[in-house]
Amino acid sequence: MFEMSTTLIGGLGIFLLGMKYMSQGLQSIAGASLRRLIGAVTNNRLLATIVGFLVTVLVQSSSVTTVMTVGFVNSGLMSLTQAIGVIMGANVGTTVTGWILVLKIGKYGLPMLGVAAFVYLFTKHEKVRYTALAVMGVGMVFFGLQLMKEACKFLKDMPEFQDWFLHFTANTYVGLYQCMLVGCILTILVQSSSATLGITISLAATGLIPFETAAALVLGENIGTTVTALLASLGTTTNARRAAYFHVLFNISGVIWISTIFFWYVKFIPWLIDADVTKAVMVNGQASYPGSVKAIAATHSVFNILNTLVFLPFAGKIAKLLTRIVKDQPEEISHLTSLDIRILETPVLAIEQSRGEVIKMGEICDEMAQILNRILSREKPDPEEVEKLFQDEKELDRMQDEITHYITHLLSMDLPQEIISNGRCQLRMADEYESISDYLERIAKFRLKLNKQGRVFDQAHNDSLLDLLNMVEKQLTHVTKAYIEDNADVVAATVQSGEEIKRKVKTLQREHLDYLSAEKVDPYINVSYTSTLNALRRVRDHVVNLAEAMAGEK
Repeated sequence: MFEMSTTLIGGLGIFLLGMKYMSQGLQSIAGASLRRLIGAVTNNRLLATIVGFLVTVLVQSSSVTTVMTVGFVNSGLMSLTQAIGVIMGANVGTTVTGWILVLKIGKYGLPMLGVAAFVYLFTKHEKVRYTALAVMGVGMVFFGLQLMKEACKFLKDMPEFQDWFLHFTANTYVGLYQCMLVGCILTILVQSSSATLGITISLAATGLIPFETAAALVLGENIGTTVTALLASLGTTTNARRAAYFHVLFNISGVIWISTIFFWYVKFIPWLIDADVTKAVMVNGQASYPGSVKAIAATHSVFNILNTLVFLPFAGKIAKLLTRIVKDQPEEISHLTSLDIRILETPVLAIEQSRGEVIKMGEICDEMAQILNRILSREKPDPEEVEKLFQDEKELDRMQDEITHYITHLLSMDLPQEIISNGRCQLRMADEYESISDYLERIAKFRLKLNKQGRVFDQAHNDSLLDLLNMVEKQLTHVTKAYIEDNADVVAATVQSGEEIKRKVKTLQREHLDYLSAEKVDPYINVSYTSTLNALRRVRDHVVNLAEAMAGEK
């Protein structure tokens, strides 16, 4: 009993860790493809389904895809109709894992794991390293499956366990629903339908359970896997909850209608793939049932494909129905950014989301510079514009906090060097943009304080400040645009424009000192003017820092 338990638990642990490594390696290798796939999601339900399928094949987990989709909907980056298509595709994509497990390469699992581990540990090349990680994951999956099969052989030699398994035989509708319940509970406990599918295949491969029981367990596993998305939807927006509810509705409805034709279905599958589920093959003196294993993978695939074909034409209507049933809440998102911690499961996409938020910070800074220009141009600034500028500054403070929190979480993971570099760059840029907003707000406060005291700059001084602000604004817009276009060759031009601004500031300071010697100037005017010059020079410094961060310079 002890040997059987430790072998089963060890095999399951290695299997789950293998799935994680395989997913991590594939994501790192296919980073650009993954970004393009998510970007290709449209309201075309068929295209969204294909994207969901391909993404799940790449990340090797329908749970990761579904949780990620809930995260995208929560942050407003994906509509409910798009999410419904992706979730259906994810359900079909996860069946690929079953066919991988059917491959007769269990005995090669340990050598694959060993060779790939050496390559992963000792190679310096990033692409080779993560390819090795994916192969190591595949090796661990097969080695874990082999261990689980070994554990099941122990069970076969224990009469009490065989008697217990006889209670869970899907030869009647009562037995069918009992088996489905066991499969559901097991998946909820393990939090991976692929792992419970691995356990089911291990039990069937050794002849411990018949094919019919295994097929019923697979149906239950499809219900159990929906719990992951439901848990991920807690505390999200109404639309994100609707996406999670669709996943539950999709899988449960499919299981209900398939279970009504279950006994015909389990005869149809072996006929379809021409597999004898009762035929035993002797391997190393032990009976094995390869036909049953193949039929289990087919049961999983056909169920999800049929279910998708049934639901696909009604995706739009289901989205409308869910919108009517699950009412909108008055308070949706308590944070400013579209960042969602759930998307961290896929670092390649997570870093793209944070990049979008850094761009948003840059655009808000550009907007603040334009508002400040209008404030300085008018004798009496528009109160609404002043309020908007102060509001933008507060927004940027909070955005920086959220981006820092998000990227810090991301950088604590095992990541490719490219993502680490991008994350550090984004942290620095978010800090620079927030500092720029502080100085722009400070300049506005200098002007408002003067206005409150009934003082104004003369035309010459005001024009000189506006000229300088225009130069800084142009430099800031240029850097933000370069970041949007992913153009890192911006440092030289930014440094050059920065030198021009620096010379302009020195010229204005010198001219102002000459003016102080010749004219009597109000101390408040003097302080406000010199402080504005200094603040604009500091904005210039931060813009140069932005360009250097983009280019990877320290």
